[in-house]
Amino acid sequence: MDPLAAPVPSVEDLVASAHVVSLPLTTRFRGITVREAVVFDGPMRATEFSPFVEYGDVEASTWLRAAIEFGWTEQPPIRRDSIRVNATVPSVPAHEVAGILARFPGCRTAKVKVAEPSQTREDDVARVRAVREALGPEGRIRVDANGGWNVDEAEHAVHDLAPFDLEYVEQPCANVEELVELRTRIRWMGVPIAADESVRKAEDPLAVARAEAADVLVVKAQPLGGIRRALRILERTGLPVVVSSALDTSVGLAMGARLAAAVPELEFDCGLGTAALLAADVTEDPLLPVDGAVPVRDVDLSPELLARYAADRDRTAWWLERIERCHRLLTD
Repeated sequence: MDPLAAPVPSVEDLVASAHVVSLPLTTRFRGITVREAVVFDGPMRATEFSPFVEYGDVEASTWLRAAIEFGWTEQPPIRRDSIRVNATVPSVPAHEVAGILARFPGCRTAKVKVAEPSQTREDDVARVRAVREALGPEGRIRVDANGGWNVDEAEHAVHDLAPFDLEYVEQPCANVEELVELRTRIRWMGVPIAADESVRKAEDPLAVARAEAADVLVVKAQPLGGIRRALRILERTGLPVVVSSALDTSVGLAMGARLAAAVPELEFDCGLGTAALLAADVTEDPLLPVDGAVPVRDVDLSPELLARYAADRDRTAWWLERIERCHRLLTD
Protein backbone atom coordinates (compact mmCIF):
# COMPACT_ATOMS: atom_id res chain seq x y z
CA MET A 1 0.00 0.00 0.00
CA ASP A 2 1.28 3.45 -0.92
CA PRO A 3 1.61 5.62 2.22
CA LEU A 4 0.30 8.57 0.24
CA ALA A 5 -2.99 6.71 -0.11
CA ALA A 6 -3.16 5.70 3.54
CA PRO A 7 -5.61 7.76 5.59
CA VAL A 8 -3.91 10.40 7.71
CA PRO A 9 -5.10 10.23 11.32
CA SER A 10 -6.76 13.31 12.69
CA VAL A 11 -4.59 15.86 14.40
CA GLU A 12 -6.57 15.17 17.57
CA ASP A 13 -5.57 11.50 17.42
CA LEU A 14 -1.94 12.42 16.84
CA VAL A 15 -1.78 14.87 19.71
CA ALA A 16 -3.60 12.48 22.05
CA SER A 17 -0.99 9.79 21.41
CA ALA A 18 2.05 12.12 21.50
CA HIS A 19 4.78 12.22 24.14
CA VAL A 20 7.32 15.04 23.87
CA VAL A 21 10.65 14.11 25.43
CA SER A 22 13.97 15.81 26.09
CA LEU A 23 16.78 13.26 26.26
CA PRO A 24 20.31 14.08 27.46
CA LEU A 25 23.24 12.96 25.31
CA THR A 26 26.44 11.34 26.50
CA THR A 27 28.49 13.90 24.56
CA ARG A 28 27.85 16.99 22.43
CA PHE A 29 26.65 16.03 18.95
CA ARG A 30 25.67 18.38 16.11
CA GLY A 31 26.13 21.21 18.61
CA ILE A 32 23.49 19.92 21.05
CA THR A 33 23.60 18.15 24.41
CA VAL A 34 19.86 17.34 24.59
CA ARG A 35 17.77 15.63 21.91
CA GLU A 36 14.10 16.57 21.72
CA ALA A 37 11.66 14.22 20.00
CA VAL A 38 8.01 13.21 19.87
CA VAL A 39 7.03 9.56 20.16
CA PHE A 40 3.51 8.34 19.48
CA ASP A 41 1.53 5.33 20.71
CA GLY A 42 0.49 4.34 17.20
CA PRO A 43 -2.19 1.67 16.66
CA MET A 44 0.34 -0.62 14.94
CA ARG A 45 3.48 0.27 16.92
CA ALA A 46 5.30 3.13 18.61
CA THR A 47 6.59 5.68 16.12
CA GLU A 48 8.62 8.88 16.12
CA PHE A 49 8.62 12.45 14.80
CA SER A 50 11.95 14.18 15.44
CA PRO A 51 13.03 16.67 12.78
CA PHE A 52 15.72 18.97 14.12
CA VAL A 53 14.36 22.19 15.54
CA GLU A 54 15.85 24.39 12.81
CA TYR A 55 13.95 22.60 10.02
CA GLY A 56 11.00 24.41 8.48
CA ASP A 57 7.48 23.01 8.43
CA VAL A 58 7.57 21.81 4.81
CA GLU A 59 10.64 19.68 5.47
CA ALA A 60 9.37 18.56 8.88
CA SER A 61 6.04 17.46 7.40
CA THR A 62 7.89 14.73 5.50
CA TRP A 63 9.12 13.40 8.86
CA LEU A 64 5.53 13.41 10.14
CA ARG A 65 4.42 11.43 7.09
CA ALA A 66 7.06 8.82 7.96
CA ALA A 67 5.87 8.68 11.57
CA ILE A 68 2.27 8.12 10.49
CA GLU A 69 3.24 5.44 7.97
CA PHE A 70 5.27 3.51 10.55
CA GLY A 71 2.82 3.79 13.42
CA TRP A 72 -0.49 3.51 11.56
CA THR A 73 0.14 1.04 8.68
CA GLU A 74 1.51 -2.42 7.96
CA GLN A 75 5.16 -2.46 6.90
CA PRO A 76 6.90 -4.17 3.95
CA PRO A 77 8.30 -7.67 4.50
CA ILE A 78 11.82 -7.94 5.85
CA ARG A 79 14.80 -9.85 4.45
CA ARG A 80 16.94 -9.99 7.62
CA ASP A 81 16.29 -9.87 11.36
CA SER A 82 19.41 -8.00 12.50
CA ILE A 83 21.43 -5.14 11.06
CA ARG A 84 25.18 -4.63 11.41
CA VAL A 85 25.84 -1.05 12.52
CA ASN A 86 28.72 1.38 12.70
CA ALA A 87 30.06 3.26 15.69
CA THR A 88 29.58 7.03 15.50
CA VAL A 89 32.41 9.25 16.68
CA PRO A 90 31.39 12.90 17.22
CA SER A 91 33.85 15.77 16.78
CA VAL A 92 35.65 14.96 20.02
CA PRO A 93 39.37 15.39 20.80
CA ALA A 94 41.48 12.42 19.77
CA HIS A 95 42.06 11.33 23.36
CA GLU A 96 38.31 10.74 23.81
CA VAL A 97 37.96 8.41 20.82
CA ALA A 98 38.61 5.16 22.67
CA GLY A 99 35.91 5.96 25.22
CA ILE A 100 33.38 6.69 22.47
CA LEU A 101 34.15 3.46 20.62
CA ALA A 102 33.72 1.46 23.83
CA ARG A 103 29.99 2.30 23.70
CA PHE A 104 29.67 0.35 20.43
CA PRO A 105 30.74 -3.22 21.33
CA GLY A 106 31.55 -5.43 18.37
CA CYS A 107 31.28 -2.70 15.74
CA ARG A 108 33.85 -3.16 12.98
CA THR A 109 33.04 0.18 11.30
CA ALA A 110 33.27 3.74 12.63
CA LYS A 111 31.78 6.90 11.15
CA VAL A 112 33.87 9.88 12.20
CA LYS A 113 32.49 13.41 12.18
CA VAL A 114 34.80 15.94 10.53
CA ALA A 115 34.66 19.55 9.24
CA GLU A 116 33.38 20.98 12.53
CA PRO A 117 33.48 24.79 11.99
CA SER A 118 35.34 25.42 15.26
CA GLN A 119 38.04 22.81 14.49
CA THR A 120 40.95 22.42 12.08
CA ARG A 121 41.89 19.79 9.55
CA GLU A 122 44.66 18.76 11.94
CA ASP A 123 41.95 18.00 14.53
CA ASP A 124 40.16 15.80 11.99
CA VAL A 125 43.34 13.95 11.07
CA ALA A 126 44.18 13.33 14.74
CA ARG A 127 40.66 12.00 15.42
CA VAL A 128 40.68 9.66 12.41
CA ARG A 129 44.18 8.47 13.31
CA ALA A 130 42.96 7.63 16.81
CA VAL A 131 40.05 5.66 15.36
CA ARG A 132 42.38 3.71 13.06
CA GLU A 133 44.66 2.90 15.99
CA ALA A 134 41.69 1.71 18.06
CA LEU A 135 40.08 -0.39 15.31
CA GLY A 136 43.30 -1.80 13.89
CA PRO A 137 44.05 -2.44 10.21
CA GLU A 138 40.91 -4.51 9.61
CA GLY A 139 38.48 -1.87 10.90
CA ARG A 140 36.46 0.22 8.47
CA ILE A 141 36.48 4.02 8.69
CA ARG A 142 34.13 6.46 6.99
CA VAL A 143 34.14 10.21 7.59
CA ASP A 144 31.14 12.55 7.50
CA ALA A 145 31.56 16.26 6.74
CA ASN A 146 27.84 17.15 6.62
CA GLY A 147 28.54 19.34 3.58
CA GLY A 148 31.01 21.44 5.54
CA TRP A 149 33.75 21.80 2.90
CA ASN A 150 33.97 23.58 -0.43
CA VAL A 151 35.52 21.58 -3.27
CA ASP A 152 39.09 22.73 -2.65
CA GLU A 153 38.84 22.11 1.10
CA ALA A 154 37.34 18.70 0.50
CA GLU A 155 40.06 17.71 -1.96
CA HIS A 156 42.82 18.65 0.50
CA ALA A 157 41.02 16.97 3.41
CA VAL A 158 40.50 13.70 1.52
CA HIS A 159 44.18 13.76 0.50
CA ASP A 160 45.18 14.07 4.17
CA LEU A 161 42.72 11.42 5.38
CA ALA A 162 43.15 8.87 2.56
CA PRO A 163 46.19 7.20 4.20
CA PHE A 164 43.84 5.92 6.92
CA ASP A 165 42.11 3.71 4.30
CA LEU A 166 38.69 5.36 4.13
CA GLU A 167 35.64 3.30 3.23
CA TYR A 168 34.08 6.51 1.87
CA VAL A 169 33.68 10.21 2.62
CA GLU A 170 30.09 11.22 3.33
CA GLN A 171 28.61 14.49 2.02
CA PRO A 172 31.96 16.29 1.75
CA CYS A 173 30.36 19.24 -0.07
CA ALA A 174 26.93 20.82 0.12
CA ASN A 175 25.44 20.40 -3.37
CA VAL A 176 25.32 17.97 -6.26
CA GLU A 177 27.45 20.10 -8.59
CA GLU A 178 30.27 20.25 -6.03
CA LEU A 179 30.07 16.51 -5.44
CA VAL A 180 30.43 15.88 -9.18
CA GLU A 181 33.53 18.06 -9.39
CA LEU A 182 35.09 16.56 -6.27
CA ARG A 183 34.41 13.02 -7.43
CA THR A 184 36.35 13.80 -10.62
CA ARG A 185 39.25 15.33 -8.69
CA ILE A 186 39.71 12.53 -6.15
CA ARG A 187 39.00 9.55 -8.38
CA TRP A 188 42.72 8.75 -8.51
CA MET A 189 42.78 8.39 -4.69
CA GLY A 190 40.24 5.58 -4.77
CA VAL A 191 38.04 7.14 -2.05
CA PRO A 192 34.30 6.76 -2.81
CA ILE A 193 31.80 9.56 -2.11
CA ALA A 194 28.54 8.98 -0.24
CA ALA A 195 25.61 11.40 -0.46
CA ASP A 196 23.35 12.11 2.51
CA GLU A 197 21.95 15.66 2.65
CA SER A 198 21.92 15.78 -1.16
CA VAL A 199 19.38 12.95 -1.04
CA ARG A 200 17.28 13.54 2.10
CA LYS A 201 17.10 17.35 1.89
CA ALA A 202 16.73 17.62 -1.88
CA GLU A 203 13.51 18.35 -3.76
CA ASP A 204 14.66 15.65 -6.20
CA PRO A 205 16.39 12.85 -4.27
CA LEU A 206 17.24 11.08 -7.55
CA ALA A 207 19.37 13.98 -8.82
CA VAL A 208 22.51 12.59 -7.15
CA ALA A 209 22.28 9.32 -9.07
CA ARG A 210 21.45 10.97 -12.39
CA ALA A 211 24.43 13.30 -12.09
CA GLU A 212 26.74 10.43 -11.05
CA ALA A 213 27.70 12.57 -8.07
CA ALA A 214 28.15 9.73 -5.58
CA ASP A 215 29.11 6.09 -5.28
CA VAL A 216 26.93 5.34 -2.24
CA LEU A 217 23.60 6.68 -0.98
CA VAL A 218 22.93 7.32 2.71
CA VAL A 219 19.19 7.18 3.38
CA LYS A 220 17.08 7.84 6.46
CA ALA A 221 13.48 6.75 6.82
CA GLN A 222 12.09 9.85 8.54
CA PRO A 223 13.47 12.56 6.22
CA LEU A 224 12.46 10.60 3.10
CA GLY A 225 8.85 10.28 4.19
CA GLY A 226 8.82 6.69 5.32
CA ILE A 227 10.06 3.22 4.53
CA ARG A 228 8.10 2.67 1.33
CA ARG A 229 9.16 5.93 -0.26
CA ALA A 230 12.79 5.29 0.66
CA LEU A 231 12.62 1.83 -0.94
CA ARG A 232 11.17 3.31 -4.14
CA ILE A 233 14.00 5.84 -4.32
CA LEU A 234 16.63 3.14 -3.82
CA GLU A 235 15.08 0.92 -6.46
CA ARG A 236 15.32 3.73 -9.03
CA THR A 237 18.94 4.71 -8.27
CA GLY A 238 20.58 1.29 -8.33
CA LEU A 239 23.38 2.52 -6.04
CA PRO A 240 24.65 0.77 -2.89
CA VAL A 241 22.96 2.04 0.24
CA VAL A 242 23.69 2.78 3.88
CA VAL A 243 20.62 3.18 6.09
CA SER A 244 21.27 5.74 8.81
CA SER A 245 19.49 7.74 11.51
CA ALA A 246 19.31 11.30 12.77
CA LEU A 247 20.14 10.79 16.45
CA ASP A 248 16.73 9.18 16.92
CA THR A 249 15.35 7.56 20.03
CA SER A 250 15.15 3.76 19.92
CA VAL A 251 11.72 4.16 18.32
CA GLY A 252 13.13 6.03 15.34
CA LEU A 253 16.01 3.57 15.16
CA ALA A 254 13.47 0.73 14.96
CA MET A 255 11.99 2.47 11.91
CA GLY A 256 15.46 2.69 10.35
CA ALA A 257 16.21 -0.94 11.14
CA ARG A 258 12.96 -1.99 9.48
CA LEU A 259 13.99 -0.04 6.36
CA ALA A 260 17.43 -1.68 6.38
CA ALA A 261 15.81 -5.08 6.79
CA ALA A 262 13.69 -4.51 3.67
CA VAL A 263 16.55 -3.40 1.38
CA PRO A 264 17.36 -6.16 -1.13
CA GLU A 265 21.14 -5.84 -0.79
CA LEU A 266 22.93 -4.33 2.20
CA GLU A 267 26.66 -4.20 1.56
CA PHE A 268 27.63 -1.62 4.20
CA ASP A 269 27.17 -1.43 7.96
CA CYS A 270 24.39 0.98 8.84
CA GLY A 271 24.26 4.09 11.02
CA LEU A 272 21.63 2.75 13.39
CA GLY A 273 23.64 2.35 16.58
CA THR A 274 23.30 5.90 17.85
CA ALA A 275 21.19 4.97 20.88
CA ALA A 276 24.66 4.53 22.38
CA LEU A 277 25.04 8.33 22.27
CA LEU A 278 21.88 8.86 24.35
CA ALA A 279 22.19 9.11 28.12
CA ALA A 280 18.46 8.27 28.35
CA ASP A 281 15.84 6.70 26.10
CA VAL A 282 12.08 6.14 25.91
CA THR A 283 12.16 2.38 26.45
CA GLU A 284 13.50 0.01 29.07
CA ASP A 285 14.98 -2.12 26.26
CA PRO A 286 16.85 0.35 24.01
CA LEU A 287 18.08 -0.57 20.56
CA LEU A 288 21.77 -0.64 21.53
CA PRO A 289 24.46 -2.40 19.49
CA VAL A 290 25.28 -5.93 20.65
CA ASP A 291 28.11 -7.75 18.89
CA GLY A 292 28.09 -4.99 16.30
CA ALA A 293 24.42 -5.29 15.36
CA VAL A 294 20.91 -4.20 16.34
CA PRO A 295 17.80 -6.39 16.07
CA VAL A 296 14.85 -5.63 13.82
CA ARG A 297 11.90 -5.28 16.19
CA ASP A 298 9.30 -2.89 17.51
CA VAL A 299 10.02 -0.89 20.66
CA ASP A 300 7.77 -0.72 23.72
CA LEU A 301 7.47 2.73 25.30
CA SER A 302 8.15 3.05 29.02
CA PRO A 303 5.56 5.22 30.83
CA GLU A 304 8.07 5.83 33.61
CA LEU A 305 10.80 7.06 31.24
CA LEU A 306 8.33 9.14 29.23
CA ALA A 307 7.35 10.89 32.45
CA ARG A 308 10.91 11.29 33.70
CA TYR A 309 12.18 12.84 30.49
CA ALA A 310 9.06 14.74 29.48
CA ALA A 311 9.85 18.12 27.96
CA ASP A 312 8.76 21.17 29.90
CA ARG A 313 5.44 22.88 29.22
CA ASP A 314 6.79 25.45 26.75
CA ARG A 315 8.74 22.92 24.69
CA THR A 316 5.82 20.51 24.68
CA ALA A 317 3.54 23.25 23.40
CA TRP A 318 6.11 24.15 20.72
CA TRP A 319 6.23 20.56 19.42
CA LEU A 320 2.47 20.04 19.50
CA GLU A 321 1.94 23.25 17.54
CA ARG A 322 4.54 22.04 15.07
CA ILE A 323 2.66 18.76 14.66
CA GLU A 324 -0.55 20.68 13.96
CA ARG A 325 1.13 22.84 11.30
CA CYS A 326 2.77 19.84 9.61
CA HIS A 327 -0.50 17.91 9.75
CA ARG A 328 -2.23 20.75 7.88
CA LEU A 329 0.42 20.53 5.16
CA LEU A 330 -0.18 16.79 4.78
CA THR A 331 -3.95 17.01 4.68
CA ASP A 332 -3.99 20.08 2.40
